Amino acid sequence: MIDKNNIPQHIAIIMDGNGRWAQEQGLARTAGHREGIRRVREIVKASSELGVRIVTLFAFSTENWRRPKKEIGILMKYLDNFLKEEIKELDKNNMRFRVIGASDPLPGDIQKKIKEGEKDTQDNTGMLMVLALNYGSRQEIVEAAKRFAASVVRGEEKIEEFTLEKMNNYLYTAGLPDPDLLIRTSGETRISNFLLWQLSYSELYFTKKYWPDFSRQDLEDAIVEFQSRKRRFGGLDARKTNN
Repeated sequence: MIDKNNIPQHIAIIMDGNGRWAQEQGLARTAGHREGIRRVREIVKASSELGVRIVTLFAFSTENWRRPKKEIGILMKYLDNFLKEEIKELDKNNMRFRVIGASDPLPGDIQKKIKEGEKDTQDNTGMLMVLALNYGSRQEIVEAAKRFAASVVRGEEKIEEFTLEKMNNYLYTAGLPDPDLLIRTSGETRISNFLLWQLSYSELYFTKKYWPDFSRQDLEDAIVEFQSRKRRFGGLDARKTNN
C-alpha cells in the first residue's frame, strides 16, 4: 500500500525501450515511440493523482541526434504533435509545462511551441511536467560554468563566493528541487548523462519493463519501493546514532 504521506515530490524518468519493444513485436521502431507517447499521458495523469508535484521525463538526449535521420524526423513530428495536443490537456488540468535542454538545433516551430506552452501554463498551480529535450547533463554543467564565469567577468559574481547553492541557479533546472526518485525502464542500469548533478542523493529504481509497457501499477510499485528505503543524505541512521 502506498503511504500518501510519503510521496516522492519529484520523480525523474528515463523512458527507455521504445525501439526494442517495437522490434520484439515485429513493428517499426517508430511504432514504439508512438506507443511511448501514450504511456507519457497515462503516467503524467497517474503521478498527478498520486500527489507527485514534479515529473521530469528524459525525452530526447543530445546523443540521440546520432540516430538515423529518418527516425529523428519522425520523432520530431511526434514531438510537434505532442506539444500541440498535450500542452492543451495540461493547461486544462491546471498543470504546468517546462522544457530543459538546449534550444538548438531543435526545429524552429518546435521551439516556438515550447515557449508558448511554458507561457500558457506558467500560472497554473498543479503538477509540473518537465521535458528534458535535447538534453545532456555534462553539457548542462559546462554551460552553467560558462554562465557563472561570464557573470564574474561582468562583476556580478565573485569566485570565492561560488557555492553549491549558487551552482544550482546556473543549471537548466534552476528553481526546481532535486528528484527524490529516478525510474529507468528497459532493464538498463545506467543514468546515461541524465541529471548528473541533481541525482546525487536520489533513490534509483530500475525495471526490466520497456517504457511502452510501464503502467500506473508499475509507477505505484516504484513509489512503494521508494518508501521502503531509508534516505540518509550522507548522514547516519538516526536510530543507530542513539545506540
